[in-house]
Amino acid sequence: MLAEKRISGLPVVDDAGQLIGIISETDLMWQQAGVTPPAYIMILDSVIYLKNPVDYERELHKALGQIVGEVMSKKPITISADKPLREAAKLMRDRKIHQLPVLDDSGQLVGILALNDIIREMAASQG
Repeated sequence: MLAEKRISGLPVVDDAGQLIGIISETDLMWQQAGVTPPAYIMILDSVIYLKNPVDYERELHKALGQIVGEVMSKKPITISADKPLREAAKLMRDRKIHQLPVLDDSGQLVGILALNDIIREMAASQG
């Protein structure tokens, strides 16, 4: 669906319409790419991980996930609908994200702001 509609991700909402996650192309790629075990060293028959093994477990779970809830990114970065577009653009740049869920005052998802939306608005305001 993502490729068909040419979008990089979709919001995931619960039964009450509250945003609970985002499923992105990157999330889906985990299943294709697999997971590299964390680097470690052995000292006196003890394993010392050079990276947090909890991160490996989370990555492995994503790679093996078969339902949206297992693969999606939880606790997505969001913005309130009343915030200026400049603030949204800065947030997207700083967090290196391509889409930003927009929430109303009650936390309901009202839309998704994409980079091309910001670029289009900037071009319109200068032309």
